[in-house]
Amino acid sequence: MGNSGTSSETKPKIYIETYGCTSNQADSDIIRGLAKRYFALSDFESCDIAIINSCGVIEHTERKVLRRLQEIKKLGKRVILAGCLPRISPSVDGISDGVLTPDNLNALPEIVKAIMAGEKADVRKRNKLDKSELRCFKERLRENSIAIVSISEGCVGKCSYCATRFARGRLFSFKLENIVEEVKEAVEDGFKEIQLTSQDTAAYGLDNGRNLAELLDKISEVEGEFRVRVGMMNPNNALKILDELVEAFKSEKIYKFLHLPVQSGDNEILEKMMREYTVEEFLEVVKRFRREFSDLVFSTDIIVGFPGEDEDSFLKSYELIEKIKPDIVNITRFSARKGTPAAKLKDMPDWIKKERSRKLTELAKKMGEKNNSKHLGKRYRVLVTKAGKKGYLSRTDSYRPVILDEARLGEFYEVKIVDYTFNYLRGVIC
Repeated sequence: MGNSGTSSETKPKIYIETYGCTSNQADSDIIRGLAKRYFALSDFESCDIAIINSCGVIEHTERKVLRRLQEIKKLGKRVILAGCLPRISPSVDGISDGVLTPDNLNALPEIVKAIMAGEKADVRKRNKLDKSELRCFKERLRENSIAIVSISEGCVGKCSYCATRFARGRLFSFKLENIVEEVKEAVEDGFKEIQLTSQDTAAYGLDNGRNLAELLDKISEVEGEFRVRVGMMNPNNALKILDELVEAFKSEKIYKFLHLPVQSGDNEILEKMMREYTVEEFLEVVKRFRREFSDLVFSTDIIVGFPGEDEDSFLKSYELIEKIKPDIVNITRFSARKGTPAAKLKDMPDWIKKERSRKLTELAKKMGEKNNSKHLGKRYRVLVTKAGKKGYLSRTDSYRPVILDEARLGEFYEVKIVDYTFNYLRGVIC
């Protein structure tokens, strides 16, 4: 990529809006860095081109992004649609001036130039892009002490309900040495929490002979005082490296946080979802982590209302959550995505999904309150990562959220827990 060849007065002004997961947020860091190097960053009102980095995981989000695209076009602005939606949904075709898919981020300069010249620019070709090679372009926002680091693109799964795999493709693991170098650079740049992200972190290295445990060991050798949050792991891939993974998590730099989605407590539904594991295998991973780490923060995901989920199937999911008592339960109502095998199955009425979601939400809140009540009066060392409306968000070594009234971002403190809700603790600095 050469110089854009424009003076500072004539450089196109770029605005970026991000929807969705941490992978999208990491992509926006690259987009922001490329825009800053070759063009100019701007607010929405002043921009020449708005880049919407989209999410297409459920239909509700797609509709939200679609409305936003139409709104921007009505204001007479040029817009680039980035992220997952261009490869997932035909409903967005023809609305934007340009298309930029997750594996073609390095094409941004050419797309912007084409649009500014009055041309349409659509880049959707499949491309193996090692984003660790683009780390020098990353422009992270300084509003918190968190750096998101992508470790791979795509997955090895074939979940029957998932459209994200259309957008992200098959697994492509980034170079281990580059990932470790990016973590090192982020720590040297003052970031204290490193969030490793991908569509399935446990799948890292299945395509190149490395694995997640090896990556965590290398990251733990990086000098400095920081913490690493490992992103979502699918049970079947975590199980393949379970012994090594547990050992790697023993590093003081790795949060004792496990995000392991189960999606259903019924093996027949899991088979229809094509999740490639059983409830029993899921439980094996959970039990092993809890045996090794007494204060593990455990997060799981549930899809309610999947086609074929009758009352007995839902009850199995409810009872599983009641049994394993996770700290966090992410509940999603099934949303059929065009082109997926599950979209061909008979859907159920929304009111049933809403009712089941409500029951699980109530259960999760009760368990959250009970779990968090056990920490009242205890003392923890925490890392302050964000500032918010309720105060400063800090994390214990197990990633348990503790809200503080006063603190400094990126600092470690000894705190005492003085109050709690179902989803966070409140502390005071000792």
